[in-house]
Amino acid sequence: MNKNESKYFNTAVKMDNALLKLLEKKDFEYISIKEICKEAGVNRSTFYLHYENTNDLLKEASDYIIDNFLSYFSANRSKVIIDYQNSKLEDLLFITPEYLTPYLTYVKENQRIFKTCLKHLNSLNFNSMYNDMFQAIFNPLLGRFNFPENERGYILKFYLTGITAVVTEWINKECQDSIEDISKIIINCVVGKAKIYGEN
Repeated sequence: MNKNESKYFNTAVKMDNALLKLLEKKDFEYISIKEICKEAGVNRSTFYLHYENTNDLLKEASDYIIDNFLSYFSANRSKVIIDYQNSKLEDLLFITPEYLTPYLTYVKENQRIFKTCLKHLNSLNFNSMYNDMFQAIFNPLLGRFNFPENERGYILKFYLTGITAVVTEWINKECQDSIEDISKIIINCVVGKAKIYGEN
């Protein structure tokens, strides 16, 4: 990265973080360019050098969050999809410590951002990301278990809502419980502890 690219990147990160901080207090529709610039410590001309409008910044901030989140997982994400397609049915457990640990680590290290994301799922376009994940991973996976296609969206919503509720409660307690404990709680809720841990 050359000097100009580095400067651009640093300014973009300032803008992204400024928008996310403002989203903690108000909805996106009520955030002005003036407020973003003040929070980021830049002038309006710098804003317009990078973006045409606040929607451009919002998209960049969403991508910034997603890239940061995905960095906690294995780089070979396509392998996950292949594994789900080729594994035996008894091995198709996607609620496991292997996948929950990086997710929960991200949450613990980015509690404020995670809470902001939950509050602004539609504005940050994360529902679109969930839909992409559903089509690429969960829909084929549920198909392998012979769930009727018209039921799969409901099942995914049940999983996501339940897991999010556990994680939200964890954040409300300032993530005092260990990642391992929260991972076990989620697994117990989804598939039962006896199946995963061999417990009675």
